[in-house]
Amino acid sequence: MIKTLRALSLAAVLASPAAATECTDDAMLVFDASGSMAEMGYNGLDLPRIMEARSALREALPGITPFRRMGLIIYGPGPNDACANIDLRFGPSVDAAEAIIGAVDRIIPEGDTPLTNAVSDAARVLTKGGRTGDLVLVTDGRETCGGRPCLLAAELAGTGVTVHVIGFRVRGSSFDWQSVDDVRNHQTVARCLADKTGGEYVPAESTEDLVRALRKVLGCPIVS
Repeated sequence: MIKTLRALSLAAVLASPAAATECTDDAMLVFDASGSMAEMGYNGLDLPRIMEARSALREALPGITPFRRMGLIIYGPGPNDACANIDLRFGPSVDAAEAIIGAVDRIIPEGDTPLTNAVSDAARVLTKGGRTGDLVLVTDGRETCGGRPCLLAAELAGTGVTVHVIGFRVRGSSFDWQSVDDVRNHQTVARCLADKTGGEYVPAESTEDLVRALRKVLGCPIVS
């Protein structure tokens, strides 16, 4: 039954050549697993970011990876100097949902955030052999290793890499406890990666938001 639904969905997408091209290109997921992903919400009552992110990946990816090859880079935890912990798990692979979900489920968030270098590494993997594709960064917004994401964005512009940035529960370094709206309106310093490469910046505050964001930037639209 599932295979039948996948086949029907793919057939619907392929009815639109433009849609098929946009949603079947290779993709790399760059996942923020730094220490801040273990933090809870501003009121201390929400789940840690990592738990909501795991739930979102489990819900979204099985409907995405049948149509496009995906790879995974994780940054944050590791045995190296804090800013050197960038782990290429695998490059774009067929039907990679189970592998990505399993890898993220085993993560214990820790360490700093070499966001810029992680995106740069993912872009090199994605463009190997002259290929192009989509790069999706899931981050809570910080760069703590001296990287310059906007400089990297300028370098990636025109290379065929489209960077989408999902700002997941992005918070400033401090906030007014009386102004929840202001807390939730912070934007990641990495937004320029999307702006300068033709990608999308999508804020997400909950598991449901993150599922929608992943489907928006990676999923195939159903075309009748």
